[in-house]
Amino acid sequence: MVIELYLLEKDLKSGRVLETGLKPSKIVGIGLNYMSHVKEAGLEPPDEPVIFLKPPSSLIGNGDVIIIPDDIGSVHYEVELAVVIGWRARKVSAQEAMSYVYGYGVFIDVTARDLQMACMKKGTAWALSKGFDTFAPISPIVKRDYVEDPHNLELKLWVNGELKQHGNTSDMIFKIPELIEYISRAMTLEPGDIIATGTPSGVGPIKPGDQLKATLSNLVELTVRVCGE
Repeated sequence: MVIELYLLEKDLKSGRVLETGLKPSKIVGIGLNYMSHVKEAGLEPPDEPVIFLKPPSSLIGNGDVIIIPDDIGSVHYEVELAVVIGWRARKVSAQEAMSYVYGYGVFIDVTARDLQMACMKKGTAWALSKGFDTFAPISPIVKRDYVEDPHNLELKLWVNGELKQHGNTSDMIFKIPELIEYISRAMTLEPGDIIATGTPSGVGPIKPGDQLKATLSNLVELTVRVCGE
């Protein structure tokens, strides 16, 4: 389902979470953007960003439920930095790209791994493996003014209390300005659109009954649970 994004106002006095009318027209995913994940996947690092799309219908929020459809095989978590676009961006240069960013959050790119691998072996598109309903959990969004350096943030993900992923956005192969420039050359980024910037190593399976927690440094966290269909 399409949900409205929530913007976390980093106000130490009130801790307010404000609702906005921003709804993404698309979620742009970036594949193979951390060398550690490239190595664990047994692949070669890309020469340019690897792009895929997740539909807005895959988006869920903090406290919601990932629903795993029957008979799709292994489903994996991938923790990522989410970049939320604040202003219409078309053919934006890397030099001006950061001025189009509204804020940041932590994101879980849920992936039907068996389906993705089967598609890759056949050389067919694997967007379906990323696009099931509920396969895009996102946290509240921290406005960019409160993030000193988005290229030096810790990403962590726990499954049932056990730390599974721990990386830093400094290790991204393609940084945020490069990604915005590359994407906006081909497709206009609209206010509310999300760029999921790739995952570090440590991806693994989830199953019904699991509880997931993801954090972005000390800024924001995301908690979801997993159910069967």
